[in-house]
Amino acid sequence: MSVEKTIMMDAWIRGVVEAIHSAPHQTVLYLAGGASQALGWLMSVPGASNTVLEAVVPYSRMSFVQLLGKIPSQHCSRQTAEEMALLAYNRGLKLSSPGDPVVGVGFTGSLASSRPKFGDHRFYLSTRTSDRLSVSTVTLSKGLRTREQEDTVSSQLLLKAIANACKVQTASVSHLTESDMSDEHETHFSEDQELEQLIDGKICFKVYSFSSETYTSTAERKIILSGSFDPLHEGHIKLLEVATSICGNGYPCFEISSVNADKPPLSVSQIKDRVKQFEKAGKRVIISNQPYFYKKAELFPGSTFVIGADTVARLINPKYYGGDYGKMLEVLDGCKRIGCTFLVGGRNVDGVFKVLEDFDIPETLKDMFVSIPADRFRMDVSSTEIRKSTGL
Repeated sequence: MSVEKTIMMDAWIRGVVEAIHSAPHQTVLYLAGGASQALGWLMSVPGASNTVLEAVVPYSRMSFVQLLGKIPSQHCSRQTAEEMALLAYNRGLKLSSPGDPVVGVGFTGSLASSRPKFGDHRFYLSTRTSDRLSVSTVTLSKGLRTREQEDTVSSQLLLKAIANACKVQTASVSHLTESDMSDEHETHFSEDQELEQLIDGKICFKVYSFSSETYTSTAERKIILSGSFDPLHEGHIKLLEVATSICGNGYPCFEISSVNADKPPLSVSQIKDRVKQFEKAGKRVIISNQPYFYKKAELFPGSTFVIGADTVARLINPKYYGGDYGKMLEVLDGCKRIGCTFLVGGRNVDGVFKVLEDFDIPETLKDMFVSIPADRFRMDVSSTEIRKSTGL
């Protein structure tokens, strides 16, 4: 490449990276077998912390297997790139601030190496967002480029794919020759399809950000009030507001599990009906597929869960752990180790109003539970009672 073309390409790369960093999207990248220079370009331009949540290069066979959770039928294939992008997207959901757009990036390549290859020099790159899956298949002309040059081309195309996923306009620059082959495919998802993927466990959660409130705190903690919210009522809203004021900082979120421990999963239409309540109230809600608190803790590590005294009664009851007191301690200690706490509001339990202090919390777990003073909040009405009183 001539000096002039090199200068032009360097300017293109910097311009694309700056545009990506200016976008609100946050990205997780899983790259194997190429496109390594893209990481350097993303990290060397100021603003990388706005974009890159995590980058993993699973280069060894075992690293690759552990990332995918299985032995792939082919390490370098379109299917594997798509699976990597989906894993990266789910990881990005867990690492990002609630409601921030997330891009999952998967790349797997078989480029020139120190030994001649019988097969094609090729790579597959995929990006996943909330509503779109894109995948590119590129076959490079053998013998035309060195390994470093092939890595450069794959890095440039990966950068362009990230820009497209972030809805960033890029200047048209040709990275391939006429003898190279490229195929691109894009699938768009409707809201219903995304919720179906959530119910099926393909994606871990979906955030609806109807809140107009802004949070300047650098804290990454989520303050989560989980429930069925059938219906959402003023007591729920007041409880989360009081909890947020007690915690001092963090992102207040309501959370509904599409999967119920004792009932069939919610349908797409049921989820959308529940979500409409939060849109009307102007509040943020997360739809997950985890009905148990220990699984919610794994999904939202470091979070504060706002619960009622009735939930405390179940959390510390060995009955819900197969009658095993040690299992109960083990499960809750696991929540504690990943930084989760429980903020407890008073509730009627079997007809009696109870607060946290009415329960015998195991000594090793006491610092996980914090009481909401009854003079600041008490909720004597439930969604169930509201449904009964209104005949729903």
